Amino acid sequence: MTMKEKMQCGELYLCEDPDILREQRICLEKLYDFNQTRPSELDKRTEMLKDMFAEIGDDCYIEPPLHANWGGHHVHFGKNVYANFNLTLVDDSHIYVGDNTMFGPNCVLSTAGHPILPELRELVYQFNMPIHIGKNCWLGAGVLVMPGVTIGDNTVIGAGSVVTKDIPANVVAVGTPCRVLREINEHDREYYFRDKKINWDEIQK
Repeated sequence: MTMKEKMQCGELYLCEDPDILREQRICLEKLYDFNQTRPSELDKRTEMLKDMFAEIGDDCYIEPPLHANWGGHHVHFGKNVYANFNLTLVDDSHIYVGDNTMFGPNCVLSTAGHPILPELRELVYQFNMPIHIGKNCWLGAGVLVMPGVTIGDNTVIGAGSVVTKDIPANVVAVGTPCRVLREINEHDREYYFRDKKINWDEIQK
């Protein structure tokens, strides 16, 4: 098995393998160009993301700067995904994000891990586990998602949380490590923030 094959199946591999570095450098050049675009160049950004990402749906918006180990090469976005400033994608393995999901500023999705054993880290071994984030999720500012995590549809992750284990669908989860706080419920159909009520007559559908 080659180092590139090990990279995508959870095996220990050497991330400084020359073939890996050669391919990665091409991706990072594209990422650099994306981050130099002007705010008025929205159509250009859209076309660049189609070339950079493994998959990206319609009406996605990523606010530069974007940071990604592979420039999005292993990232799969559905449609209408929004990412605020400084999204960091440690995309050494695949990252899957469903339709209509939103990321606050400074979120990190990290597929890469390093062995606890010091001798292996000294030799620059690492491993990667894919991340899956469902549809219509909202990750608040500064959320960190660790390797191998799955987050279910419609779930909200509170700002600053560190997600180390799977989180189910239709919940609010917060903390370090991130834990389910409660299910999304009828209260959320009446209030959008503290005592602020939703005026459904004014909601445009």
